[in-house]
Amino acid sequence: MRKVIAAINMTIDGVCDHTAGIPDEEIHQHYADLLRSADVILYGRITYQLMQYWQTLVQHPSGEKTADDFATVIDSVPKIVFTHTLQSTGWHNATIATQPIEEVLQELKQQPGNNIFIGSRSLIIQLMNMNLIDEYQLCVHPVVAGKGLPLFENVHNRTILTLTKTKTFINGSVILYYQPTM
Repeated sequence: MRKVIAAINMTIDGVCDHTAGIPDEEIHQHYADLLRSADVILYGRITYQLMQYWQTLVQHPSGEKTADDFATVIDSVPKIVFTHTLQSTGWHNATIATQPIEEVLQELKQQPGNNIFIGSRSLIIQLMNMNLIDEYQLCVHPVVAGKGLPLFENVHNRTILTLTKTKTFINGSVILYYQPTM
């Protein structure tokens, strides 16, 4: 069965804010490699609209190889957007979900294929509360944001995770790989 992987960037103080991290060539390369193993990415509307930035680099490459490579990879991965406000996605391989997230996820898990990635804070919280995440990949950037949306806000139950591995980047960011302890 396919794994549901929550992969997200955050600061040391637990804030999820795309402007607070330190994305560099090494991190862009890591995420491009990671997404090559994805069959689908699930997004909430806000994160989805932020990720649409990468469409501009596909159309007008920046000349920075790793950023342009990431843009090409993310452009190729199918996306499902959970939204009540968008009427269309504006991305050739993105669709708007018509069922609740747990139903979509259960259908996807039954299909053959590669991993299912969750790329939005709001969806991670919802799925964590339903115990539907198989692995967490938390990229912690060496930054204290001081304000912003905390990743694990509104989590209903205590959740114990087991650290399975780590990956350290030159800029001091660390990816912590966790699996829920059942």
